Amino acid sequence: MDLAHQPVLLKETLEYLAPAPGQTFVDATLGGAGHAIEIAKRIGKDGTLIGIDRDPAFLEQAKGKLKIRECRTSIVRGNFEDLRGILKKLNVDRIDGLLLDLGLSSMQLGTGDRGFSFLREAPLDMRMDMETGQPASHYLNQLSEKSLTSILQRYGEERYARGIARAIVRARQRKPLATTSDLVNAILRAAPRRHDRIHPATRVFQALRILVNRELECLENALKDVEEVMRPGARIAVISFHSLEDRIVKNAFREKANAGAFEILTRKPVTPSDEETRLNPRSRSAKLRAAKRT
Repeated sequence: MDLAHQPVLLKETLEYLAPAPGQTFVDATLGGAGHAIEIAKRIGKDGTLIGIDRDPAFLEQAKGKLKIRECRTSIVRGNFEDLRGILKKLNVDRIDGLLLDLGLSSMQLGTGDRGFSFLREAPLDMRMDMETGQPASHYLNQLSEKSLTSILQRYGEERYARGIARAIVRARQRKPLATTSDLVNAILRAAPRRHDRIHPATRVFQALRILVNRELECLENALKDVEEVMRPGARIAVISFHSLEDRIVKNAFREKANAGAFEILTRKPVTPSDEETRLNPRSRSAKLRAAKRT
């Protein structure tokens, strides 16, 4: 498999989702279709696979990869927070399995016109769907120092948030922040080099991406009533990549388990093996949680 599109925790995800012939599965974060291809193999010609992604750059590529599979396939451009509406339009009442892989793909990080990565010179956009919402540059150049500080603390858990926000405001007084290097240069003026090999811009870029794409809000909305579209025995797996996401998933599963709607299958989050992190370093922060509809 091409490492550029290597799905994270693939073996473990398939074990917990346990796709079987004839079932209906949703990959609500389709991406490069790495997980979806393996699910499609297992549900077979009588199964149905629904792939959802808000980034249109993935959809045509995914269609091509899934075309050779025998199962019925529907590829939808949309946001997983609208899962119930998407299923209704497809005349699908209940599903047997749901996957949410919340990470950015290598394709998105490597795309030169998005600004997801501080290692590439690009416009400060960061939108997964470039036809909706405002780019990151809008917020960086418009929000007050106080608001920027709050966002970096809340979404990035950035210990130097106040100083970085102040540096951003000073930098934009000279000229508007337009590119990734504009932002990185401002960050480096305020944040000391870390001793844990994390680049000083890492948490700032994370915070802005979460803000721009409403990532935490979308996740909360998606999980709110998800059991209503799941058949008894249906399974859900969520792969998160930072503590803010993982906390939302853990709390949502716990609440549903306490209400009798879910049986939690992962007592602790499942993390990648040493071998996987060696082959795919981007997987090192991944955490998988799974549950079953009672």
